[in-house]
Amino acid sequence: MHDVVFILAGFLVGLVVGLTGVGGGSLMTPILIFFFGVKPVMAVGTDLLFAAVTKFGGTVRLARARLIDWRVVLQLSAGSIPAALLTLWVLRQTGPAGEQVQTWITSGLGLALLLTSAATLYKAFRGPVRVPANRPLDHRAAARPRHWSLPLLFGAAIGTLVTLTSVGAGAIGVTVLLLLYPLLPLPRIVAADIAYAVPLTLVAGLGHASMGSVDWALLAKLLAG
Repeated sequence: MHDVVFILAGFLVGLVVGLTGVGGGSLMTPILIFFFGVKPVMAVGTDLLFAAVTKFGGTVRLARARLIDWRVVLQLSAGSIPAALLTLWVLRQTGPAGEQVQTWITSGLGLALLLTSAATLYKAFRGPVRVPANRPLDHRAAARPRHWSLPLLFGAAIGTLVTLTSVGAGAIGVTVLLLLYPLLPLPRIVAADIAYAVPLTLVAGLGHASMGSVDWALLAKLLAG
């Protein structure tokens, strides 16, 4: 019975990610922890690899549609991946199964969910950027951030949050992109968010796996959905 429920959970979360590109971590991790009683560190590690696999398919589709601006992806990855590696090192030194790390994860998860809610509200109330019809979009200018350092700083914050909680690469990432790249069209914002989440969640997930923080049987059931 539990196997069917896990497969169904994977299907529903995968459906949400496939339709919107966001919401995987903010849905799956709380479900695993609070509904299925999975230990926080195991839930995070398992969900990170689940997110990497599910978002990879979306990235391939968006790349074929030429919607991904790889400059934006590289700018964010330059901040998020080093931060993820540093966070993994701290977790390894502290001991991923320790009570202190479990407290960090649950506290960080609460913060991440609050930020996700705020980000979702921001997107709901924020109108789309309108480019005058008589002025063609300059893609190079649109992919230029407000300041070169901002993608590094925000990327590092997201990388830390995602590695600790598996939440943040979706709704929070989209909101950060909206703020940093105000001229970038929304479809390209979402595409860049999905694309940069793949290497981030893969690196973080493999790091958790190296510490024994991934339930491979559970991951297989979720992916089966």
